[in-house]
Amino acid sequence: MQFSVKSGRPEALTGDCAVVAWFEHNKLAAGLRALDKACGRLISDALKRGDLGGKSGQAAMLHAPAGSPFRRILVVGCGDQGKFTRAVYRKATQLAANSIALTGARNATSFLPEPEDHANGITQALDTLISVEQALYRFDTLKSAANRQPKPKLTRFSLCVSDSKTRKEAEEGLRQARAISDGIKLARDLGNLPANVCTPRYLASTARKIAGRSKQASTRILGPAEMKRLGMGALLSVTAGATEPARLIVIQYRGAASGQKPTVLIGKGITFDTGGISLKPGRGMDEMKFDMCGAAGVLGAIQAAIDLGIRKNITAIVPSCVNMPDGRATNPGDIVTTMSGQTVEILNTDAEGRLILCDALTYAQRFKPDVVIDVATLTGACVVALGPHLSGLMSGDDALAGKLLLAGEQVGDPAWRLPLLPEYGEGLASNFADFANVAGREGGASIAASFLSRFATDLRWAHLDVAGTAWKSGKDKGATGRPVGLLVQYLLADA
Repeated sequence: MQFSVKSGRPEALTGDCAVVAWFEHNKLAAGLRALDKACGRLISDALKRGDLGGKSGQAAMLHAPAGSPFRRILVVGCGDQGKFTRAVYRKATQLAANSIALTGARNATSFLPEPEDHANGITQALDTLISVEQALYRFDTLKSAANRQPKPKLTRFSLCVSDSKTRKEAEEGLRQARAISDGIKLARDLGNLPANVCTPRYLASTARKIAGRSKQASTRILGPAEMKRLGMGALLSVTAGATEPARLIVIQYRGAASGQKPTVLIGKGITFDTGGISLKPGRGMDEMKFDMCGAAGVLGAIQAAIDLGIRKNITAIVPSCVNMPDGRATNPGDIVTTMSGQTVEILNTDAEGRLILCDALTYAQRFKPDVVIDVATLTGACVVALGPHLSGLMSGDDALAGKLLLAGEQVGDPAWRLPLLPEYGEGLASNFADFANVAGREGGASIAASFLSRFATDLRWAHLDVAGTAWKSGKDKGATGRPVGLLVQYLLADA
């Protein structure tokens, strides 16, 4: 999809489809009256017929008479004008893209007004491009040709802004949004692939391709033998029952001077999680292919950072393996020694994400990082607490947490801070090891973060639990690509 920014009077522009907003209990906006007149009072007549309600989620496609500057006008309901926020703008843009994709229109121009909470043209362009691409995303490459959806004819989408200053901002916004959207698409594609395709070795191959986009990036892939030499007993315990070999994937992007401490992103890469000996119930287990969405998000984020040429040193670390039951698999009650030297009693083999992340956190320390952020589909407790709308954020660093929360708000990929107090770790006490990998059910998301914090004592560290936001279930089942937007926006703001 090609995106561009236009400025000028609506009636002076041309195209296959114009997208305009309609608010409840409102008249035609002054700026669109000339367009309405040029199109034979198409919008006014539809209003008189009662075809325009203005409620959010409604859309009416109007076909213009010959000689009109636009062949179609899509009128999108945007609800109460006083409540026209970025969230409403994004939903309206997605609705518009979906509606236009059902027609033969090859290009479209959006005249949706700018919400009051848009900071500038950059945010308007970000919201526009990402919303359109999210709406038109399809994953049917593994379907036979006869069952694939036909591609929409829509190939060009333009955003019309009010003045040259906003246009310049919006063009920069499109540049940022293009990279973020491509990163989101990569994360969604990786998440949606089945586990017999997207293996640890596949993720390693993807990492090499990402690094190949820039001479400033390089990869290092560690196998089981190297991990054993490093003492990664926790990570290797998770993969003990699997035939697919584990990988520790490292991408280093050098966007700044060598003396600048890097930001390290760590993504949980369990490409399939059966639960191991603590076997999960069969219902819904197919969705455990999404247990590598933390890794997918980190790979998408560093790809976007590379494409944008962010002036920052960034390292991505992806511990990746498969959690399988087998005669060699780790048993509940087994004790392992982590790379940090601390010992863990594994009471539940289905609490495996924290076991691969703890060794990755220790490994990250060799890069002498400025900040470490781990991303993981870690706990069902986070889903219960926050549902599918907000990622869980836990950190003992208020300044870092604040920056991440702000980044999520700015790009429409929000998070919510959950507590990280010493009390949450008390239940991890073990009679036989330094501590256990699980405690009680209550406060499970914070307990998991407390476990990880024991391996991040010398780090500026934040943990993102995306178990509720990284994918959707039901009829819309599929990966969302979150939190690529949040991570990239943070990297841009912190560069």
